[in-house]
Amino acid sequence: MIIESLLPLGKLDPGLREPETPLDIRDFARLASVAEGVGLGAVLVEETKDDPFQLLALGATTTSRIQLGTSVAMAFPRSPTATAMSAWSLQKVSNGRFLLGLGTQVRAHVERRYGLRWSAPAPWIRDYVNAMRAVWDCWQHGTPLRFESEHYTLNLMVPLFNPGPIDHPRIPVHLAAIGPNMCAVAGELADGVRLHPVCSAKFIDEEVVPAVARGAARTGRNVAEVEICMKPLIATAPDAATLEKVVRTVRARVAFYLSTPSYRRAFAVHGWEHIAEQASVLSRAQRWEELPGLVDDELLHTIATVGTYDEIAAKLNERYADRVQRLEFSIPVNNEADAEAFRAILAELR
Repeated sequence: MIIESLLPLGKLDPGLREPETPLDIRDFARLASVAEGVGLGAVLVEETKDDPFQLLALGATTTSRIQLGTSVAMAFPRSPTATAMSAWSLQKVSNGRFLLGLGTQVRAHVERRYGLRWSAPAPWIRDYVNAMRAVWDCWQHGTPLRFESEHYTLNLMVPLFNPGPIDHPRIPVHLAAIGPNMCAVAGELADGVRLHPVCSAKFIDEEVVPAVARGAARTGRNVAEVEICMKPLIATAPDAATLEKVVRTVRARVAFYLSTPSYRRAFAVHGWEHIAEQASVLSRAQRWEELPGLVDDELLHTIATVGTYDEIAAKLNERYADRVQRLEFSIPVNNEADAEAFRAILAELR
């Protein structure tokens, strides 16, 4: 299992980044080096407050072994050609260590934050990835750029804008997914599917894996070619007293996800639709302080993995070792003792 980290190390609640504690972009290069030093397999960046491609370029300058990736970058606001170039440049500067994770975003953000016309995301992302790969093929092999689909027509690539071949042209593409259509598209054409933290073991077994397999069958792929990547919701701390405080934060995060209609299917598989509907009512009324009260211990421990540092690796292994090929995990690393604790957890996870 490859263990990935969502930076910043040392500036997170364990397993979480709260909106009020954003990453300081000026510290990213150092933090990437810390991640490499403790032995992580990859460091990932999600697109929230900073451009993920710029962050990863900084990280490439202070690392030499660790994989660098987006988890995730928003696809649709960028043209496939623009994303192809960002990925190509990062693959060059990192000497083949870049991984491109793409997300589609929900309709409200696509229309009202990015100002785009909405379209069904699964067919759109299929066209997007195929268009991007057509651009890469043009640059690497000199293939004439001729790509046409419902969403994109690309047929112009002049020498001035062609960066030419690189040493590591095979850039892995992962797709963020939770619904059956997106999981199936990932099975069709992606190297991995990146799952949301609300995806329980039961949801992965009963919803995700069958959908990925259906997609793989469409293109005659072996489903084993598609990595299942999980960003679990984790509550962990050095001791029980500190863990109790972290659990309160994690319970509130589960409650937020519970109130979000886009994630309802992950709770429905456990028969919790009625609780999710109650959470949505409270959310619409902005009664945020009441939401955590809907998350009892059964719900909490089904969605989140909870344990002290000496327990957490065993619990994650029990839940994900036979289901997931890549797992995001991090704890604060502020000194060498923290680093040693992290290395011990990583060794047990692997």
